[in-house]
Amino acid sequence: MHPLIRRSATRFLGLAALALLAAPASAQAPKDFYNGKQINIIVGSTPGGGYDQYSRLLGRHMTSHLPGAPVSIVRNMPGAGSLTSVLFLDATAPKDGTYMTAFNSGLFGESMAAGDAAKTKFTDYAFLGSMTQDFRVCYVWKETKIETWEDLTKRKEVVFGGTGPNSNSYNGAAMLKNIFGLPMKIIAAYPGNAELLLAVERGELDGSCLTYSSIPENWVRDKKITFLLRQANATADGIPASVPFIRDVAKTDEQKAIIDVLLAPNELGRPYIMSKSVPTDRLEYLRGIFMETLKDPKLLEDAAKQGLSIDPIGGADAQKTVAKLYTFSPEIISKAQEALK
Repeated sequence: MHPLIRRSATRFLGLAALALLAAPASAQAPKDFYNGKQINIIVGSTPGGGYDQYSRLLGRHMTSHLPGAPVSIVRNMPGAGSLTSVLFLDATAPKDGTYMTAFNSGLFGESMAAGDAAKTKFTDYAFLGSMTQDFRVCYVWKETKIETWEDLTKRKEVVFGGTGPNSNSYNGAAMLKNIFGLPMKIIAAYPGNAELLLAVERGELDGSCLTYSSIPENWVRDKKITFLLRQANATADGIPASVPFIRDVAKTDEQKAIIDVLLAPNELGRPYIMSKSVPTDRLEYLRGIFMETLKDPKLLEDAAKQGLSIDPIGGADAQKTVAKLYTFSPEIISKAQEALK
């Protein structure tokens, strides 16, 4: 080889090596990136509630599906019905794929209803997926002596609780108050479901509307509560067949249309999101790990012991569902907005 060509080739190889050393972290293969890293799961509610339980379940099992022995940390960040934890992703959290947020899916309804005035739009986030769909029910403590939906409509006042504006518990109660005109007082000051459930036990609240998996198993088993209404077309063991679906008690087509809008996010009951700034290849890799984890027999056994249902939705499907949420007509969105006040 000519000396000049040899020197040029050597110089090129040297520059190529330097370029590889200087390559950004995003150029790393995703499976190599997580070697020794810390996976941070941010939960938009206080410890002890359903979102916290699901996230700790995910954290315990997800890292075993990632090579390189990463660890997981669950951090609670309640505030504004879990909106604080969502905004954190693009505000100060690293956008390298080590941070994800579990938030109250009631935020979908507020975001849809607020239109251009919404504090956040969920199409601006990357979805890992959802651990299960949302099956929400409205109930009262047994000692209230309210036995049926009809009994509830005849009361002069009932007091329901919520974990802040925009939360599922608040939105579920607001639907009853505003769509059906029930004389309902809503106390939305509870930072999480654990505090809300304690308030029901103490008699501070008559009841609430919660995801079924968030209701203590012994409450159902020992018949400490009475189920009045399903805010999902599905049902579950422990709920009498006589408990009506909210759409079936609606009196007008407009009421049914508003209910359709507000229940649309239920498919994404336990969602997990990341910043859209996370490298695409890393996001796709984690989406695969997320679904793989939720099919793990060890996780499913762990979930069953805690009474947590697992009915996962993949990240790409979740992203498509979110996009559809913003396609309802402005007129019906406006009426849905009024129903959540």
